[in-house]
Amino acid sequence: MAMQRIILEMGTGNDLYGEDYTKAAVRAVQDALHHSSITLFRTLGIDRESMQVEVTIGVQKPDEVDKAVIQQQIPFGTVTVNAVMGGLNIVDTENDTVTVIASSAIAARLDIPAGKYVVDASII
Repeated sequence: MAMQRIILEMGTGNDLYGEDYTKAAVRAVQDALHHSSITLFRTLGIDRESMQVEVTIGVQKPDEVDKAVIQQQIPFGTVTVNAVMGGLNIVDTENDTVTVIASSAIAARLDIPAGKYVVDASII
């Protein structure tokens, strides 16, 4: 049995004035989560805690993302957080501020036994 990705959601978030990479990342994760609804857990009787969730955050200063705070945003499963170079910093030299824009990708995987579930091609 191999872990199979069942969902990939993306989101964006920002911190307009505080140059807070964690705040922008939290908003990006929340944006991604609010675009998804995984009904197969209830439909197929699968335990939500059995999924593995990998969160990737892209910001200009990855070391400034508090991964534990990001991990708390995911309600189910075993969560891994990676912060990588990405996102955008928009500098406002007139007001001496930096707007931080973060990108997030949330991948959820399940261990699905071969042959347990069959896709009916006629409904796709």
